[in-house]
Amino acid sequence: MTMTTNDLARTLSPAAQALIDGPTNWINGTWEDGDADTRLNIVNPSTTEEIRTVANATTSQAERAVASARRAFDLGPWKDATPRERSEVILQIADIMDRHREELAEIIVTEVGTPIGLTRAMQVGMPIGNLRWAADMALKGPHGGYQEGLPPHLGPPASNSLLQRIPVGVVAGITGYNFPINSVAWKLGPGLAAGCSLVFKPSPRTPLATLAFMRLVERADLPQGVVNFVMGDGDVGETLSSHPDVDMVMFTGSLAVGRHIMQAAAHTTKRLVLELGGKSASIILPGSDVDDVVANSIYRFARNSGQGCGATTRTLVPRAMYDEYADAAFRFMAEMKVGSPWAEDTDLGPLIRAEQRDFVEGHLNGALERGGSLVAGGGRPEGLPGYFMNPAIIGNVNNSDLICQEELFGPVGTLLPYDDVEVALAIAHDSPYGLHAAVFGEPAEAHQLALRLRTGAVTVNGGGFMRPEGPWGGFGLSGFGREMGEDGFREFFQVKHIQWPLR
Repeated sequence: MTMTTNDLARTLSPAAQALIDGPTNWINGTWEDGDADTRLNIVNPSTTEEIRTVANATTSQAERAVASARRAFDLGPWKDATPRERSEVILQIADIMDRHREELAEIIVTEVGTPIGLTRAMQVGMPIGNLRWAADMALKGPHGGYQEGLPPHLGPPASNSLLQRIPVGVVAGITGYNFPINSVAWKLGPGLAAGCSLVFKPSPRTPLATLAFMRLVERADLPQGVVNFVMGDGDVGETLSSHPDVDMVMFTGSLAVGRHIMQAAAHTTKRLVLELGGKSASIILPGSDVDDVVANSIYRFARNSGQGCGATTRTLVPRAMYDEYADAAFRFMAEMKVGSPWAEDTDLGPLIRAEQRDFVEGHLNGALERGGSLVAGGGRPEGLPGYFMNPAIIGNVNNSDLICQEELFGPVGTLLPYDDVEVALAIAHDSPYGLHAAVFGEPAEAHQLALRLRTGAVTVNGGGFMRPEGPWGGFGLSGFGREMGEDGFREFFQVKHIQWPLR
């Protein structure tokens, strides 16, 4: 395992620093500090040094943010703006982001620890592309259009019908820490395209990247109160989830918090879109060239230090190929570079916090104590002060073992042998989650297996970059609803049926 240390404690440029300085809550078009007695300490996971300490928002501030969004939706001009007007504002936001790519990348590297190469592509470039897609969707409208006439019903009684698709209203977005800007962009872009108003609460682990994004959003020609931002703790999230003036809650994060949000939202029966993670499988089909698939299959669970909801952490290989894959994985992981996220050749940066690394290492060590074996990687890189750990693959485990069933959010995968493809399919489905899967093999056979997998997304032979037209979401404990794609855009609408006599 190669370690990189260069430029570990690099400071932010003045332009990037300016985006995270100052008040931290944007309510009804005005920036203000948090009023809570509790404070949020934000640290650099590469160095463990403090980036900034801020006061949390209070529930009262969250309520004012909701009231601002409610007024903006009920009385303001945004929901009645033309599709072209909404599209132009969303393009403004994308263009502003584009001009500040490097500042946003600096903040992500500092706060999240994602290596700079991946940051530029996925943490910054991807949300810009997603916003541009949302601008196009504002012009196109939801599937069927904003207004759709139905064929006459000849009765009796004979009637005409019209379907009117209207924005759902006030949307609360509670976002995850691993891809903080994109998690907001997935909600902001389509929400604005539909004509909704929004309130965001970021993860307390990475709020500064979202704060910087909001400072850029402020520069666009948005009416007052259409977008609001509060930086708070769990009580703020509960206020947003339970508030009667919030029409829909969108949450990206853990199953435990998702369940809590469901309970908080139940009293007002509001719409929910929940993405709650996964324990995804990567199936290597018989006849695959191991050297061709090993890098992609490992990156699928290790990139961003394993902090990805769709990480394919259970690798299933034919029993006859097990040793060959294990040897190839050992060689590949030995060359992976763990260290400074500022280095262009770094593969893995730190995990987000010490407790997260402890959680991942605890599961890894527990699996080893119960008879598992280390196939590749493992341990911590020496000489680094942050929350770094080397990627690892554990073998000699069963799919029923805890390490194969619980989402870890770290760069640890398991290697499981299978005897035929039907068994592999059964193992893949032996999980309460169903967010993502990967299949490697002869294209026609891999595609047929992809059709049978009960997951929200399947990547075949490496697939491609996440595209905005493709919806994201899962089955089972991975949650419900979709983000992005036409299916995700449709979440932001209610449909009204208007009917009158045919004369």
